[in-house]
Amino acid sequence: MKDIHEVLRQKQTKYAALGKQIEMLQQAAEKLREVAPLLAENDDEDNAVLTEVDEAVPHSDAMAAKAGAAGSGGTASKGARPTAPRWP
Repeated sequence: MKDIHEVLRQKQTKYAALGKQIEMLQQAAEKLREVAPLLAENDDEDNAVLTEVDEAVPHSDAMAAKAGAAGSGGTASKGARPTAPRWP
């Protein structure tokens, strides 16, 4: 049989650790609330810049088509862009 005081001490330790985790998550949530509007503003600006770049480089689709045709033999060509591993 377990000592009741030892069990109580373990529970209090876990409770204190959980309280610290909750406090840290609340602080992180507050920071995210502060940063989220800034990220949304930057996202709109980034999309505008990307659109301008896409419009300035009209031959990029032709280059992609050539790269796709070169590697259509069932194996990846040496010039193909490596793909990053996907994390679950």
